[in-house]
Amino acid sequence: MSRATTDFRARYGPWAVVAGASEGLGAEYATQLAAKGLNLVLIARRKELLDNLSIQLAKDYTVEVRTLELDLASDDIGTQVEAATRDIEVGLLIYNAATVVIGSFFEISLQTHLNELAVNCRAPMTLAYLLGQHMLKRKRGGIVLMSSLSASQGSPLIANYTATKAYNRLLAESLWDELRTQGIDVLACAPAVVSTPRAQESTPDSGTVSSTALPPRAVAAETLAALGKQPIIIPGRGNRLANLVIQRILPHKMAIQIMGRVMRSTYQKS
Repeated sequence: MSRATTDFRARYGPWAVVAGASEGLGAEYATQLAAKGLNLVLIARRKELLDNLSIQLAKDYTVEVRTLELDLASDDIGTQVEAATRDIEVGLLIYNAATVVIGSFFEISLQTHLNELAVNCRAPMTLAYLLGQHMLKRKRGGIVLMSSLSASQGSPLIANYTATKAYNRLLAESLWDELRTQGIDVLACAPAVVSTPRAQESTPDSGTVSSTALPPRAVAAETLAALGKQPIIIPGRGNRLANLVIQRILPHKMAIQIMGRVMRSTYQKS
């Protein structure tokens, strides 16, 4: 085991919680953390996928893996996660789970919007609060919250999702400054499109994501490398350049309108 891997485990181990770990980016986070020697608590709704991943990671990396089948929109997520981690020392939380509903705001039911808020905002805040308290007592640990490049400006057809991702970004950035002198590293990850099964399912017609989509492996690697060094990471050089143009060069009104045209051309084809 390399010195860098040993240092990572010492700072963020011995256990990590990965929420939204059944496939795609969450599974990649779990794999890379296992490779660094961290034991894992994997959380998601799909038990079969979780169980298969846990067996593979335990076999490949000789780490302990627990699974927790859980709907992260549930009111009792805090109670369930605390019960599942009561006897272990969690040094890292990665909240990767998210719900995204695409469509005009008023064509989506209020209950669907509220569910999106529960998974994307209430759950990460709850887990960051509960697990972060223990990290604070130990004066070490890490928290990664997933935002989105779309949260840099309003994004029509994903209005509520965009707002939830802005919440995660601002929460992580705020906690980064609050906790950085107390041994706890907090990071917001704001990717653009990631090539995951969920992204493919949500793409109409071809079912294939954009050629510019980043592979989960690259997003997870960049994020874990940035933890402890900065408050936010935008994975991918091209995405960082695009964000620079959107934030520093284009008028904000124009950025919103461009995002609207892109979303409509993708999801409202006649």
